[in-house]
Amino acid sequence: MYDVIIIGAGVSGCATARELSRYRIRICVLEKAEDVCCGTSKANSAIVHAGYDAPVGSLMAKLNVQGNQMMERLSKELDFAFRRIGSLVVCRDEEERPSLQALYDRGIANGVEGLRIVEKEELRRMEPNISEDAVAALYASTAGIVCPFGMNIAFAENAAANGVEFRFDTEVQGIRKTERGWLIETDQGQYEAKCVVNAAGVYADTIHNMVSEQKIKIMPRRGDYCLLDKSAGAHVSRVIFALPGKYGKGVLVTPTVHGNLLIGPTAIDTEDKEGVNTTRAGLDQVLRKAGDNVKDLPMRSVITSFAGLRAHEEHHEFMIGEVEGAEGFVDCAGIESPGLTASPAIGVMAAGIVREILQSEEDPQFVGTRKGILNPQELSREERMRLLEEKPAYGNIICRCEMVTEGEIIDAIRRPLGARSLDGVKRRTRAGMGRCQAGFCSPRVMEILARECGKTIGEITKAGGASKIVVGVNKDAL
Repeated sequence: MYDVIIIGAGVSGCATARELSRYRIRICVLEKAEDVCCGTSKANSAIVHAGYDAPVGSLMAKLNVQGNQMMERLSKELDFAFRRIGSLVVCRDEEERPSLQALYDRGIANGVEGLRIVEKEELRRMEPNISEDAVAALYASTAGIVCPFGMNIAFAENAAANGVEFRFDTEVQGIRKTERGWLIETDQGQYEAKCVVNAAGVYADTIHNMVSEQKIKIMPRRGDYCLLDKSAGAHVSRVIFALPGKYGKGVLVTPTVHGNLLIGPTAIDTEDKEGVNTTRAGLDQVLRKAGDNVKDLPMRSVITSFAGLRAHEEHHEFMIGEVEGAEGFVDCAGIESPGLTASPAIGVMAAGIVREILQSEEDPQFVGTRKGILNPQELSREERMRLLEEKPAYGNIICRCEMVTEGEIIDAIRRPLGARSLDGVKRRTRAGMGRCQAGFCSPRVMEILARECGKTIGEITKAGGASKIVVGVNKDAL
């Protein structure tokens, strides 16, 4: 019997778990995947939005601005990568200038600081590779970029360190009300809790509809992306947006916190909640539209492509609150862009609702800080030499593209909620995210995983479940 069960270990669920771990309550997070950050939270634009886009007075606008304001402090407390680099919304036609002005006015009404419209001369000084057609842009100095994996994992690890339990490979199949609260049926048995938080991403409607007569529908909206090599990372120095249209902010061009260049996404509605496959048409659209606002993009530097799903609800608004007629059941649904930015504020809001229901007390032993995986490249020469003397594994390079050492991979596996798959290691250390896309380091990472987890090579997976990589060993047959 738990006080709270959170369904979903994405960034909203883990932010809520971390906030709830401040109180004297027993918390469990149920996740159908093999790790945290396996859904929408792992495949997005990694942008910290300023907050000028959401409708004035909406919950989305309010939490966007609040989340943006919280980000710098949280990145230091929880040790994840964040940079406040600013963004530009490009206007390429004088006829579109009223739309740009309307965006500025909305941002001011939403409480966004540091907004101003820059003209083409200043715009070209700021971004030499901006389109020749650009006539003006909305500059938002508070916008930034973040590592979505790092932030999600940081929330989860800090929550776990404060007593939150996580159950992976556990899919919710049914929920029903009981005298004591809620009984949750899963493929791994039953769980019971006084309160439930539904943070299930694109499946939030499925979970909501199990308990409420007022049905909702989440439409997965697929976004295709292309990632360019670090050699292209300095092509722009800020996030470059097109003027928003019917399906959102359009194709953007942005640096990443790790030095790459990211372009995308598309916005394609699909009924498939697992449909994260890229398509030729989608990638062609990304490549075609990316050049509208930024010239001379080095498309030959693309090293990979991927797609993610946004949890789009028809009203385009966050749905956060106790569900009518389902006492103790709290929705955290419809969390699409700017959900990543808003997630710290979403966590505070959802946790506040649960705390009010449970009338819980603060835990004086709560620890609000967390130290991330040590990166030897950030050390001075003297510090690095001392580290190598104490822990020689930090001198053994496993991933040559990203210069990830054996010591970092061991740390990623041994940490709270440690990695158990190749993708788990990749999200925590970037081993396999470089130019060769794991062509060199995969076998070596698999060997370390097998050794540290007490498994055989044949049991190591790419992403949990049935995604085994080795199906046989030739020497055994010989």
